Amino acid sequence: MGAHRILQTLPVGAAALCSHGQGLIPIFTRGLAQSEQTWCLDFISSCKFSRTSGLWNLAVLGKPSRSLSAHALPLWSVPAAHSAGGWIEPFGFSFLCALDAKWKAITGQIKKAVEAYEPCVKENCSCHQSVWKQDLAPFRGGISKETVSDVVSRKLGTHYQIIKNKLYREQDCMFPARCSGVEHFILGIIHRLPDMEMVINVRDYPQVPKWMKPIIPVFSFSKTSEYNDIMYPAWTFWEGGPAVWPIYPTGLGRWDLMREDLRRSAEKWPWKKKISKGYFRGSRTSPERDPLILLSRENPELVDAEYTKNQAWKSEKDTLGKPPAKEIPLVDHCKYKYLFNFRGVAASFRLKHLFLCGSLVFHVGEEWLEFFYPQLKPWVHYIPVQSDLSDVRELLQFVKENDAIAQEISERGRQFIAEHLEMEDISCYWEHLLSEYSQILTYKVKRRKSYSEITSGQLKTEL
Repeated sequence: MGAHRILQTLPVGAAALCSHGQGLIPIFTRGLAQSEQTWCLDFISSCKFSRTSGLWNLAVLGKPSRSLSAHALPLWSVPAAHSAGGWIEPFGFSFLCALDAKWKAITGQIKKAVEAYEPCVKENCSCHQSVWKQDLAPFRGGISKETVSDVVSRKLGTHYQIIKNKLYREQDCMFPARCSGVEHFILGIIHRLPDMEMVINVRDYPQVPKWMKPIIPVFSFSKTSEYNDIMYPAWTFWEGGPAVWPIYPTGLGRWDLMREDLRRSAEKWPWKKKISKGYFRGSRTSPERDPLILLSRENPELVDAEYTKNQAWKSEKDTLGKPPAKEIPLVDHCKYKYLFNFRGVAASFRLKHLFLCGSLVFHVGEEWLEFFYPQLKPWVHYIPVQSDLSDVRELLQFVKENDAIAQEISERGRQFIAEHLEMEDISCYWEHLLSEYSQILTYKVKRRKSYSEITSGQLKTEL
């Protein structure tokens, strides 16, 4: 970084501010002589006052660290007075190298989070290993045939069997395109999978609250800490995502293709060209989104947020008294610097897409998870926002006033998704998850004769 900039041109007796992109650090000095230095705190190593070519210069000397390279950069210059006796040092000037107190708490959280963060190693999807191990931990004592039969009878999901490297499924699937999205990944690794059977929930909501006893194994794409469901990569990485008319009539589409579309859009809209305001388009699936819509109406220069129409829309009451906005493709979100993500019924499918815009993600609420969320860290990869949005105005103002910090966080988020959420990572996660799950089963699985073999073939569209 080291984003030094001229902040003010000041008269005699006034204060000058020096900034390096991490905030401003307070030190007050008066009457600096040509050889004197003022040592600042933390990010800035020193402020230096000198004279060259008839100018008095204030420069900052950075510490050699991740945030600032070790070299002096000029911040502010004023004409030097000259008399018959020589150069006149500008006593009476006041220089302030300072961390603006109103942002000290936020910059402190960012610094602490970045220093504590240990980047993942891209090897055999090990970045996400802790998630499948944690989800399977409650079942390490073994899963019996009776337990699985009980889950199947409760209709908590779709029952699958893998026997001799072939995939079988019960006839009924509530959402065929979702089942197809799941089956795509299982079929891609099935020749390496042992025999097993499992119940995969393709509904939006998890099925196994922690108060449920005895604990039962159900695979779900999303959950909170209040559930014992075993998370798997959602069907939407291949197909079966929510249909959005008219831009995504058959769902969001394949993740590998969307990645490429978003990469191109991010190149078209680099950080310096992006519009410096918050942005959101989505339907009113939860009233948690209301404060952002209302803030947009109050302060459209700070955020552009509007509700769109969904299948449940009946009147303008469903869009807070205004007509529904036009649907905007995700690639067009990339022209904005700050993109908002809210939960839907469970975790939002849009989150992973927003990062690839190279924009700064404002993630509202920390409750709902997908399998890749735990390695995304607040302040490192995104800006965390309270569920009631009570801090959203302050956070938007912070990133607007600290552009270099905002860009750095956005780049870490983009890089994480680009490197650790490729299609090969999805397949890798499925393989490790199912292989370790199979080892917990305490019985030999027998094929149910009424089940049909699932093979690669037709794609199913959920409208």
